[in-house]
Amino acid sequence: MTIYDKYETVIGLEVHAQLSTKSKAYSGDSTEFGVLPNTNVSPVSLGHPGTLPVSNKKVVEYAVRLGLALKCNIREWNEYARKNYFYADLPKGYQITQDKTPICTGGFVTIKQEDGTEKNINITRIHMEEDAGKSIHDIDPFDTLIDLNRAGVPLVEIVSEPELRSGEEAYKYLTEVRKLLRYLDICDGNMEEGSLRCDANVSVRLKGATAFGRRTEVKNMNSIRNVQRAIEFEAKRQIEAIENGEEISQDTRSFNAVTGETFILRSKEMANDYRYFPEPDLQPVVVSQEYIAKVKSLLPPLPNELFKKYLSLGLSAYDAGVITESKEIALYFEDIISKTKNTKAAANWLTVQIKSHLNENALHIADFKITPERIAQLVDFIDSGKVSHTIAVQKIFPKMLEELGKSPLQIAEENNWIQESDSGALNEFVKQALAKYPEKVVEYNNGKTSLLGLFMGEVMKLSKGKADPKVTTELVKKMLETSNDMSKA
Repeated sequence: MTIYDKYETVIGLEVHAQLSTKSKAYSGDSTEFGVLPNTNVSPVSLGHPGTLPVSNKKVVEYAVRLGLALKCNIREWNEYARKNYFYADLPKGYQITQDKTPICTGGFVTIKQEDGTEKNINITRIHMEEDAGKSIHDIDPFDTLIDLNRAGVPLVEIVSEPELRSGEEAYKYLTEVRKLLRYLDICDGNMEEGSLRCDANVSVRLKGATAFGRRTEVKNMNSIRNVQRAIEFEAKRQIEAIENGEEISQDTRSFNAVTGETFILRSKEMANDYRYFPEPDLQPVVVSQEYIAKVKSLLPPLPNELFKKYLSLGLSAYDAGVITESKEIALYFEDIISKTKNTKAAANWLTVQIKSHLNENALHIADFKITPERIAQLVDFIDSGKVSHTIAVQKIFPKMLEELGKSPLQIAEENNWIQESDSGALNEFVKQALAKYPEKVVEYNNGKTSLLGLFMGEVMKLSKGKADPKVTTELVKKMLETSNDMSKA
């Protein structure tokens, strides 16, 4: 047992999701990413005197969408607040946010553990706010550059309860949150572009203790994997400090992805440092039950619901996980299984042939040209016994990619790939196969039944792959039995 085994890590995450609205939270400025610095600005987002903010209705709708998906309580009376602090990239000198009346409370995110069980991570609150601008330190060697395009872009902040116990659990939690945001079409979840950001509050305590240790907050992590790495390093650092008799200070830290270490940025501000007070320029937003019901009626299928649905249809947890990983993939699959009853075969085509084609050609499912209806036709075509799975994979599917207007049946007929199931024609192939290997026929009849594959392979070769495997297998066995009876006679 090491010193690390004596402690448990306590983690709470604050996730900032940049909402996919066309305009900013409190002004009409564009939110387009990648434009020239300081072009998506106006007197409102620059904080000029005399300008007034106006609430963006889409921000409220997206916050309600998220709250419903996470089974939160949606607040009816929503007030805005000013959070005061000075950053060079915060033009007004304060951030419009929500303090005492967050739009969502309660709810949970479900993560799947290694043993297959589920764990619910409870949500403390979700509130609406605006983003600050961006300080750029690595372009000019002497000065920090400020880009205010991001200032005023709408965010929701998702604050979890301190119920995560490892970097791995945090990784799974963030993966689920990002997936859900993408399913809801409210955030693209791109951490590299800053549209999804995470701050981790990390502390350690002796196993069995109920009181929390002193926490640090780690910021500036640009990937889910780096969040996990930062938490693992920080927990180890704190344990070693405590074991050495040092006191943990409540700092705000950053993470160096190259060294894998955290480092101090500043002493942590407390809530009273922000001098919250009600935003005088914005009226409270009232979210009625009728509005909530309307938003709920427009929710898309959610990943956890689809995952459970696919398990009930007989798919493995692995296949269900692969399919629900992406909303676009899941909706494509939904379209396939609405047109065929063979869910397992449809899943195999999607997770093997289709995903392989997408990966090999660096394509998104939106770029895949074969319609779900055609894939369903191919699944049913194989089930009908008219073509073998091998012919479908090796010949028909590639042709479908080339000749998009044609059905699997048309392609098979034009290329003479329809499976031969006529016993009269197949009997001739079977006779030729057995005649080619008379000594093997004797060995088979003496108990070496593994030779059945040899005869089947020969029939397939003679029929150019068109022999129906089921019919052929029965004919081969029957003819071998007949030959055995004749030899005994």
